[in-house]
Amino acid sequence: MKKRIIAFLAMLTLVGAPTLVFSQGNLGSAGDHLKRTATAAGTTEEKIENIAGTAINAVLTLVGLIFLMLMVYAGYLWMTARGETDQVDKAKKIITGSIIGLIITVSAYAITVFVTSQFETSQACDPKDPNSVCYVAPS
Repeated sequence: MKKRIIAFLAMLTLVGAPTLVFSQGNLGSAGDHLKRTATAAGTTEEKIENIAGTAINAVLTLVGLIFLMLMVYAGYLWMTARGETDQVDKAKKIITGSIIGLIITVSAYAITVFVTSQFETSQACDPKDPNSVCYVAPS
C-alpha cells in the first residue's frame, strides 16, 4: 500500500515539476509592483526587486504544487478508507489544513500587491514644480 502511494506521489511530482518552470512567467505582477515602487522611489538598481519578484513567484508556485499534492493525497486516503473513520478524519484534517494554508498564502500575496501598489506615484517629486506632490518627513 505504501509503495503505491510513494509511486503515485513520485509520478505526480514528475508530472507537476514542469509546472514550476512554465508558471514562472505567469505570476509577474509581484515583480511588476515592486518595479513600479522602486521606480517611484527613484532607485536605478533593479536587482533587489527582480530577486524579490522571482522569489515570490517561486514560493507561490511551490505552495500551489504542495496544495495540489496534499489534496490528491487526502482524496486518495478518503477513497481508500473503506469505512474506517480514523482514515476519513485524517483526510479531512489534511484537506482543512491545506485549504487554510492556501488561503493564508493568497491573502499574504494580496496584501503585498495592495501595499506595493500604494507606493506608486505618477510623477516624480520636484520641489520647484508647484504641481508635484512631495512627501516631507517631519523633523
